[in-house]
Amino acid sequence: MTLNPYRLYLVTDEKQDIDTLLQVVKQAVEGGVTMVQLREKHHDVRAFISKAKAVKQVLAGTGVPLIINDRVDVALAVEAEGVHLGQTDMPAAQARKLIGDDRILGLSIESEAQLEEAKSLPIDYIGLSAIFATPTKTNTKTHWGLSGLTEALKKTALPVVAIGGINEANLTDVASTGVHGVAIVSAISHAPSPKDAASKLLNLMEAGSKTHS
Repeated sequence: MTLNPYRLYLVTDEKQDIDTLLQVVKQAVEGGVTMVQLREKHHDVRAFISKAKAVKQVLAGTGVPLIINDRVDVALAVEAEGVHLGQTDMPAAQARKLIGDDRILGLSIESEAQLEEAKSLPIDYIGLSAIFATPTKTNTKTHWGLSGLTEALKKTALPVVAIGGINEANLTDVASTGVHGVAIVSAISHAPSPKDAASKLLNLMEAGSKTHS
């Protein structure tokens, strides 16, 4: 696992068929993705487990952690490295009891109140959502923007992953806030070459980080 696994965090596109998805994950990791979250909102648990096992196989030996979105049971079934919860999923304290202390636990934060509450939760990182408007998440409560992201970073000691509408055009600005990582869906999953896209995004992330003092 890299020193900062949150740096370039691929969130998979659940609409892609399994072959495309596995190809995207394989290429994205070759391009420098440091963490992969398998997102699956609409399928049955068996299908989710089967997909998670296939992704885990692709990630085997790479040191890149597999994070399961929402479902603690699926994460345990495939022995994934972690779980990412939303605000309507299992409470973080209960999830931590089930997954133990060695797995990564992330939580989506969509408001100032949730950011404050996260300070007392047994989580490893927060996903700040959404930084910008995005077609992949239509039900977001807040668009934090760069100023909101900067303020949120001051208010929490936890690593922060910026989520929502992040792409080549704005990544350097996002990285210049000092954020620990960025979560990307479309800019990698829908790129002609996920490997090249990931590599370019990582370079932009590094360039932006250097401007942060």
